[in-house]
Amino acid sequence: MNKRHVKLVVISDVHLGTYGCHAKALNRYLKSINPEILILNGDIIDIWQFNKRYWPDSHMKVVQRIIKMMSTGTKVYYLTGNHDEMLRKFTDFRLGRLELADKLVLDLDGKKAWFFHGDVFDITMKHSKWLAKLGAIGYDSLILINSLVNYFSMKMGKGKVSLSKKVKNGVKQAIKFIDDFETTATDIAIDNGFDYVVCGHIHQPCIKMVDNNKGKVMYLNSGDWIENLTALEYHDNKWELAVFKDLFDENAEAEEDELNAKLPDIELLYKHIVETSTLV
Repeated sequence: MNKRHVKLVVISDVHLGTYGCHAKALNRYLKSINPEILILNGDIIDIWQFNKRYWPDSHMKVVQRIIKMMSTGTKVYYLTGNHDEMLRKFTDFRLGRLELADKLVLDLDGKKAWFFHGDVFDITMKHSKWLAKLGAIGYDSLILINSLVNYFSMKMGKGKVSLSKKVKNGVKQAIKFIDDFETTATDIAIDNGFDYVVCGHIHQPCIKMVDNNKGKVMYLNSGDWIENLTALEYHDNKWELAVFKDLFDENAEAEEDELNAKLPDIELLYKHIVETSTLV
């Protein structure tokens, strides 16, 4: 496969170790690119919900792919998120081409870019972490149920639907949270003179210019590999949102084949929910 050369790639919210992670799709995407810099912008491994009985080969292959990219010259920054916050005790760790950090500032062709996951702006994370963890369990279960719904929907000749997107889009509080998140991130970025602010956390892929009475900044969000399957790419002074379904034929190495191979039985799902809930 001919790899596309790009200067910088940002992915976030992969949630390796959960049923909703589209690891095969991510591995296919990573295999297609040759970035100078790869930024893993938080929630790559879902330590909150990690279960040693659920770690498919496809999830390990993502890790192996990233290691291989480092061995061939890619600089990798792992920026911690809330689901992998345990890694924050190792902030500033460096090993070869791998660097672990909580946030990052890079010069991109003379412009300042600020990268961080974004959970610092989440009030639930600050004051009710148990509630955030409970919500993560519910979200993972909803994604799994969504996979079952889509499986039968496709068999019936109908299109896919996203239950979690419908929930988010139908709840005014969720929409307000996203708006508040973006406003907070861009206001702080403008105050500090950044040209770009790049986040994850809210699973909402986006590239847009934002301004206030103090200035302007480009806000970017890399989305996720649960629902949107998106990444940010920077090359030749330009940002683009890479969308998996636009880059590849989903029917070639379909998600259905992962669904059929990896769907847990009801007993395993129940045990997963019960055991994980004890962590909150």
